[in-house]
This record gives sequence, structure tokens and C-alpha cells, in this order.
Amino acid sequence: MAQLTVDIGGSPGINCRGFCEYCYFKKVKGVQPLGCRYCLPFRKGCDYCTRGIREEYAGFKDLRTIADETLANLQAKLDDIERITISGGGDPSCYPRFRELIELLGSMKAPLHIGYTSGKGWDDPAIADLLIDNGLSEISFTVFATDPELRKKYMHDPTPEVSLGILERLCSAENENGEKCIDVYAATVVLPGVNDGKVLEETCRWLQDRGAKGLILMRFANTTEQGLILGNGPVMAKQRVQSVESFRDMITDLRKKFTMKISGTPLWDPEIGSPFAIRFEPDLLAKLPRVTKRASVISGSIASPFIDAILSACGSVVPVLPVKKEIACLITADDLREIDLKSLEPVVLIPGRAFVHDPEAETILSRDGIARTVVRGPEMLTADAETSMGMMRNEVLAIEMDGFRDLILTINRYGK
Repeated sequence: MAQLTVDIGGSPGINCRGFCEYCYFKKVKGVQPLGCRYCLPFRKGCDYCTRGIREEYAGFKDLRTIADETLANLQAKLDDIERITISGGGDPSCYPRFRELIELLGSMKAPLHIGYTSGKGWDDPAIADLLIDNGLSEISFTVFATDPELRKKYMHDPTPEVSLGILERLCSAENENGEKCIDVYAATVVLPGVNDGKVLEETCRWLQDRGAKGLILMRFANTTEQGLILGNGPVMAKQRVQSVESFRDMITDLRKKFTMKISGTPLWDPEIGSPFAIRFEPDLLAKLPRVTKRASVISGSIASPFIDAILSACGSVVPVLPVKKEIACLITADDLREIDLKSLEPVVLIPGRAFVHDPEAETILSRDGIARTVVRGPEMLTADAETSMGMMRNEVLAIEMDGFRDLILTINRYGK
């Protein structure tokens, strides 16, 4: 079975009825190419680390273009299509020919999945039945709060009651057998003092009572260290940000009060124990290869202690080095410049998805006169909440086993 992704194009802030107050694409400046794993060795900068990271597109694609691209992709698939996912830089709910798009894709008789929408573009309650009738099976819906006034103020939703009504209808949709037919995952960026506390509990209660599958909580980011690498921080100058520990504790407390799944990003998923659930599984850790060589592993400040504990359990004696950047895949050259070179081994592993040009990384980490080899590690070592929300624990553990096996084999291959 194959999956089909339909890219509708569009750009954040332009094709979504304007930026939400907290959007991490606000205030993005024309930053220079960051460098990444896709760049050619002799050139820093490619489409991914210049335009792609900013999700910059010329605008929504014409429906005819989408239809032609979809047909071409279908012809390249050898298996039956098991799911069609709608994605893009813009918000699908704001696509000007949304009804025709859904009817077109619905005619293919495969389950539809909307990977993200704010719902801000839906002003007609009938949209809910359109989606149900055309086979919507899963949707990730940014709700912020079920208080219409808060949603209107912080998301700039002109018709919050209608959007919430559509969300409610999708949550309760049933097939002819009386079974729920749509997995609705709500998402909320948590602004301390705005939509946390009692407001957040009421949002959870509203979603659970109406049948949502789960709620993904996203910790608000407002500084470079928290992940704003496009020269656009702070997004909200006076907005307070939760500590990672406070955010995790909040998720744990909420999960005890509600039966629907509640998890958070950058951490954590209380049901599965991720990220890095494998650290609770000594039998699985014993099945990983042993670390037989020395190499420095660099990661973000959140993941580093977990990775260090897992590698230590597999025989590593070289501590994992954290940078100030919290999220490993958002590490840039500036983060590498702050590392104490005296603590580095001759071979250094950086995250597979770090936004650094490989030759530049070697130059930065060898500027003390000691030539060091820089190698990229695996692209994924675990599953964050956005990935694990619809997964079983054994699926997340399988991702972690594969990721750490690759990491250890890379250390053993290139290490000293």
C-alpha cells in the first residue's frame, strides 16, 4: 500500500488569513543560507535551507496544477493508495477552491488526511459534512483554546464559533456502524498566563467530551535557544515562556485528569514514555551494538542527557556534549562556535538534520589547530509528540532501536 502527499503550496502568514500572534514564522528576516545535509560540499545553501525552511512558496497552487501533479504521482505509484495527505506552506482551510479540492481528492476513494489546519479559513459549517462525505479519516486541528474570544484574539480567526463548530462535528462523526470515523488531533501552543491553567483544562474537557482522539501541546518558543533560527525572535516581546521541566510537569498533571491522549513537544508523551522511551527497556538496550570507539556526539540541551544515558548503557565513555540550542535538529553554526574545543574527540558527530554546512562545521570545530572529522548522525533517534501521537509504544521503540543502532554503528565506523 502507498501513500500520496498533495502539496497545495502557500506561505505562512500570507495564505492563512495572517499570522497567529504566537506563530514562529512571524518576523522572519531574509537570513543567509544556513547550510544543511542537502547542500553540495562546495556550496553552502540549497533550496531546503534557504526557501524550504521558511516554507516560502509563490502562493497557493492552482487547482489544475494540483490535479496534474496528483495524477503524475498516482501514475508513479505501483500499489493501491491507502491514504492521501494534504499539506503545504499555507493553511488548507484557506485554500480558495477548497470544496473542489476535497471533492477531487474524495473521488479517489482513499482516506483523506489533513496534516495541519488552523480552521481559520472555514466560515461555513457545511464544510464539516463536505469533509465527512469525502472520506476524511484524520486531521490535526490547531485550536489554541475553545474559548472563542481567546481564539479570535490570538489566532485572528474571524469566525471562531464556526471553526469550533466544525471541529466539534468532526470529533463526533460516525460511520454507518455507529463507530467514530475520524481521528481528530487537536493542537495548542501554550502561552503561560493566556491559555494555560483553568483555560487549558477547559479546552481539554471540551475536546474529550466531544470525542477528540488527542491533544498535542506545544511549548511556546520565543528565543534563538528555543528554536527561532530565522532571525525572528522574540515573536512576542513580553510573553513569558515555560521552562522545559514545568512544561513536562504540566503534561503529566493533565494526563492524570483526562482519558484522551495528551502529549507535548519538545517533550513528553506520558503514555509511551518518549522521547527516548528505550531508556526504560534494559532488554532492548542489551540488544543494541556495544560502543567500541571514541567520538564526540553533539546534541541539543533537551536530548543530550537522554542520549548520554543510552550510549553509556551501551559502553560509551565519551560524554554527549549539549549546546545551548534546545532542539538538536535546529542546531546551527553559531551553536558549534560556542563549544569548548578542548572537550572534543578527533571525530565529532552532529545531528543528521542540523542546519550546518559540513565543511563549515569542520572548520569551526578545528579552529584550535587540531583537525577534526565531522560526521552526521541519524536523522531521527526518537519520536516527538507530533510523530508519536498516533503511534503505539512498540512503534516508537522500533524507531529508537533503529536510530540508536545507526548512531552506534556510525561511532564505531568513524571513531578512534
